[in-house]
Amino acid sequence: MPDSERDAKGRPDPDALLALAAQDRRGKLTVFLGAAPGVGKTYAMLSRARRLKDDGVDIVVGLVETHGRSETAALIDGLEILPRRDVNHRGRMLSEFDLDAALARRPRIIVVDELAHSNPAESRHPKRYQDVEELIAAGIDVWTALNIQHLESLSDIVAQITGVPVRERVPDTVLKRADDVLLVDLSPAELIERLKEGKVYLPDSAQRAVDRFFRLGNLTALRELALRRTADRVDDQMVDYLKQNAIEGIWASGERLLVCIGSDPLSEKVVRTASRLAEGLNAPWIVVFIERADRESGDGEDVRRLDETFRLAEQLGAETRRIIGNDFVEEILKLARREHATQIVIGARRQPFPMRLFRQSLPDALAERVSGIGIHLVTDRETVPVKRRTKMKRTLPPGSGRAIGIAAGSVVVSTAVGLLLGRFVVLPNISLLYLLAVLASATYAGHIAAIAAALFSVLAYNFFFIKPTGTFTIAEPHEVFALVVFLAAAALAGSLASRVREQAKTARQRAAATQALYDFSRKLSGTAKADDVLWAAVTQMQSTLKRSSALLLPEDGDLQLKAAWPPDTELDVTDIMAARWAMDKREPAGNGTGTLPNSPFHFRPLTSPHGVVGVCGFVQADKPLEINEERALAAILDQTAIAVDRARLSRESLDQAAKLEGERFRAALLSSISHDLRTPLATITGAVTSLRQLGDRMPPESRDDLLQSIEEEGGRLTRFVANLLDMTRIEAGTVNAKRDWVDVADVVRAAVDRARKYFPEREIETSIAPDLPLMRGDSVLLGQVLFNLLDNANKYGGEEPISIYARTDSNEIVLSVTDLGKGIPPRDLEQVFEKFFRRGKADGRTPGTGLGLSIAKGFVEAMGGQIKAESPALRRRGTRISMRFPAAKAEISEKDRA
Repeated sequence: MPDSERDAKGRPDPDALLALAAQDRRGKLTVFLGAAPGVGKTYAMLSRARRLKDDGVDIVVGLVETHGRSETAALIDGLEILPRRDVNHRGRMLSEFDLDAALARRPRIIVVDELAHSNPAESRHPKRYQDVEELIAAGIDVWTALNIQHLESLSDIVAQITGVPVRERVPDTVLKRADDVLLVDLSPAELIERLKEGKVYLPDSAQRAVDRFFRLGNLTALRELALRRTADRVDDQMVDYLKQNAIEGIWASGERLLVCIGSDPLSEKVVRTASRLAEGLNAPWIVVFIERADRESGDGEDVRRLDETFRLAEQLGAETRRIIGNDFVEEILKLARREHATQIVIGARRQPFPMRLFRQSLPDALAERVSGIGIHLVTDRETVPVKRRTKMKRTLPPGSGRAIGIAAGSVVVSTAVGLLLGRFVVLPNISLLYLLAVLASATYAGHIAAIAAALFSVLAYNFFFIKPTGTFTIAEPHEVFALVVFLAAAALAGSLASRVREQAKTARQRAAATQALYDFSRKLSGTAKADDVLWAAVTQMQSTLKRSSALLLPEDGDLQLKAAWPPDTELDVTDIMAARWAMDKREPAGNGTGTLPNSPFHFRPLTSPHGVVGVCGFVQADKPLEINEERALAAILDQTAIAVDRARLSRESLDQAAKLEGERFRAALLSSISHDLRTPLATITGAVTSLRQLGDRMPPESRDDLLQSIEEEGGRLTRFVANLLDMTRIEAGTVNAKRDWVDVADVVRAAVDRARKYFPEREIETSIAPDLPLMRGDSVLLGQVLFNLLDNANKYGGEEPISIYARTDSNEIVLSVTDLGKGIPPRDLEQVFEKFFRRGKADGRTPGTGLGLSIAKGFVEAMGGQIKAESPALRRRGTRISMRFPAAKAEISEKDRA
């Protein structure tokens, strides 16, 4: 045996280990299961709770129904009881289980009786088992009690056995997910005896219960159901244990069921039967509905019944599918092969004799073509002929009267045309006019009109054109044959024409839906902002569903309404709670679900590949979506989720880019600071140390040189700190340039004098136009700009002189600083004014901090001017940085000039 195979055999099942890990994070559910009321479930539960309480376990009684039984009530003494909440339900005050109080108290174990109880409409969940599921999800262990007749898959069997319908039902998945199922058993004879003694119900109620429900045969059958279901649960636990511990043994069979349903009432029974079969076989099962591609969806009643059947299947633990196709048998077999189904469960109705002659039933056609797969037929208890006439009348399609009227009108027109033409010419093929009437009726009014037109045409043709005319008598035998052939041809042609009409109509509808989704997709693809995406999605939903719609996104730790149509749509507290539930639990909530169904909105999570990005809500008002609406909504939600996720990722990308840019600037600043601070500080420190150590022993010339070095490096530090402060002011937007009269010539001379003081070895040439006007600006900022430009030219301008020009050009003052260095590459001209951008010298060093030109640009723009760099400047070398300012047009008074 290969090593890999040997290792695989000794390795635990991964799915089983994942399920075990998930159980460790949740609370544990213990179900005390009984065959009928009165077997002692609550008594056994409270007895065990008292023992744990005595051992110091934190256990609380959330709710217990004693039903007046003194023995049960006595067990509650000494246990902590959670206060109930009062609910006004239809004018009556009810004491119900307080879910929020239980979550706030958060005990280790809580006892919640009557698992199948229905909550009032004002509650968060319509069923108590959903309250229990929320407690378990919060990490709280729950003990509860349940009778076997309340299981969803057994409710119809219990109704058959006892004759009493079961209204309170619990999905089988609740019992299947329970960590422990404790069977509380009592023989039927003992239970009946307890009932007669008044230990189960009050005497009046007890007598009615004995007469109706608590019969020996009923209790025996219910006991058998409870024992079987408990045995199945024990078998499941054993298989899970074997998988988790990699123990070889007898494994569950590989059965897999495929259940076929329709929109008829029999489908509910098919689903319940398949659930029991799957439970007994420990097999997964898939429920499938096949819709014709060339026909429209059924009427509202059929759609509603189909949705209810799907919800029932999901509650019982099935996987549901919807498939489009025309060949039902081929689609069923294709799905069965793809899903490795071993058995097919399908409903079978008894067909009337004439229908069996012309049409093969789906189960018969499936049995002929299937191979290697078992077929289970579920039949209806009712016989077919009981309500045949009523059913035919009830199922007559709407608009049939109009269709028959169109058929009659087309036949009348054809007869009139035929009689009119018969007066002038002999027409041996007059029947073609009636065939035209049948085709026209089928094209404009469908198959009912085609059939009616064919029948009317036969009668009219016989009465007006077959001898003897004026009667329905046929004299010649060949006329009878011709009439039968005509009827068959007319019916066939009308059927084909009506089918083409239906297919064209369906194709137009689907093309319109596809075009709408395509337009919506294009609109989303060109939208980058999340708000635009939401408004596009909500308007598309409203136009598709014709219902009020809303979209919510998480913001600051809570859901916020971001878009709604109509725009004045508001959500109350219940609606917001349902939306939060859909967001947190990643499942539908609100109207039509098991969570807060009293909300008019139905909420669904917007799920993207990166998780839930928001919640969509639309007004359902107890009117479920039709199949086509459901498909369109699913497509809209998927595209919206992807677009919202894309907008979020785009925003995060921009934020990340900004952070990276900030990190780059910060790194450049630290690099600049470390270099430009270290150099002058080292020079100053070395000069001061030399002066302190040598003192008067140094020659005066050396001391002067050291003091001059301290002065120069101190000036460099001052300029560096000033640049940092100026850059901070520009970044913060606090540069407030003055609007005083400025003599540009004076500012230029002052800047040149200052530059010659800091780098006296550099030659600076100035050229100032004699008619240079004044300007409105800030002389201090302008002087700092000129000094920064001179400093930059000194660093990168080589050994040639630096030139400053000041002149006028079209009512503008132009200032330029030109050096004759190696110049700036064309690719860097747009970057020289960015922060921390520096050009290296020929020797590889990169002087300066890269802030001078950036500060100059900020100051110039603050004074309303423009600045740009040009390279080469002169003789194919050098750099010129030019500034333009608007010249002053107002007259200057003597006071202003002074």
